[in-house]
Amino acid sequence: MYISTLLARLFALIVVLNLVSTAVAENWPQWRGGKLDGISQAKEIPQEWSNEKNVVWRVALPGPAGATPVVWGDRIFLTALDGEDLLLLAFDSTGKELWRRRVGTGNKSARGDEGNMASPSPSTDGTYVWSFMGSGDLACFDFDGKPIWSKNLQKEYGNFDIQFGMSSTPVLHDGKLFIQSIHSGGAIVLALDGKTGNEIWKHRRESDAKDECEHSYASPVLYQDEERAFLLTHGADYIIAHDLKDGTEIWRAGGLNPKGKYNNTFRLVASPVAVPGLIVVPSAKNGPVLGLRPDGKGDITADKKFYHWSMPSNTPDVPSPLVYDGLVYLCRENGNLIVLDAKTGERYYETRTYSDRYRASPTAVDGKIILTSRDGTMTVLKPGKKFERLAENKMNESISSSPAFSDSTMYLRTFDALYAIRKP
Repeated sequence: MYISTLLARLFALIVVLNLVSTAVAENWPQWRGGKLDGISQAKEIPQEWSNEKNVVWRVALPGPAGATPVVWGDRIFLTALDGEDLLLLAFDSTGKELWRRRVGTGNKSARGDEGNMASPSPSTDGTYVWSFMGSGDLACFDFDGKPIWSKNLQKEYGNFDIQFGMSSTPVLHDGKLFIQSIHSGGAIVLALDGKTGNEIWKHRRESDAKDECEHSYASPVLYQDEERAFLLTHGADYIIAHDLKDGTEIWRAGGLNPKGKYNNTFRLVASPVAVPGLIVVPSAKNGPVLGLRPDGKGDITADKKFYHWSMPSNTPDVPSPLVYDGLVYLCRENGNLIVLDAKTGERYYETRTYSDRYRASPTAVDGKIILTSRDGTMTVLKPGKKFERLAENKMNESISSSPAFSDSTMYLRTFDALYAIRKP
């Protein structure tokens, strides 16, 4: 009797623990995940998949975009085009479309199939979801699709003067949306109240960049450790750290586009990645990559005590870096992968993975690195100092967005559809 009672209590405890585990399942609330680093804690993600294998469901989309899906609980949000309409769509975890809302209208494609006005990714905090479009339209909805507020940043802060359209994704943090708007019409950084859309602060971002170098397609990121937290904006020849309270500049680093051999078309697309103790800063046009310390003050361009390391060339031009388990992964736009030591910058290898254009950023999940090419070929690698390919998976559809993860599911957005990929 005692043993049966004990077993019953043990079974009840296991059930409770399983329920708790489910309740605290990881969300993917914005571009590159909860910490903006491209790393997921999800488990049991399959190693092999295709547009048929390990597909739980596939939902056709009204039009293409490069935005990453975001996930909270049983809700998935993403943007898409429908003719000239710029849409935010909501699905549940079975693939059922719950609602769609028009955020703005008036599309502009960039370099053919390279991008459009629905390129920025949405963000969510579990109660609201925010969507920004390259048209300048910014809107907030609740989880039922009810409009909370909307505004157009071009109408409030001036027209975007940027060659290929605004594609920067806002950062959501502590109830605020942080936005970088870096273009020839004037570069500013904004903090808006997430619940109302009201301006909290605006900071004019100064730079001596010229011509197309004034145009940034990168997204801001957040740096956080036990001692400090600040916003990083990337564009117009500089990476700049901003105080979260008022946007004032803490430090800046240049040297990305050297003045002695200045490139007038040096637009920044790849975003930095920030992990405790290290900020990895990409550039463009085969330029440098910087490994910076977070504790700088003023202009640190020439002050090497604020550098862990620097790499003089071979930057990724579009995919953002990944830092995982003490290593830096740089996926170049041609599929070449460079792996460095995060502390010293020592190069362990450079190799061609799969030859194609690369626009999505690398991700790490379940002890695997995933690289995504534009033709839909996804290379799965074993992390480490030596190159080891685990799988090469073909979706047979164009992809420019990074995958998102929640629980044991990978959500993958192609130009044609949204997929849920999971082991049977």
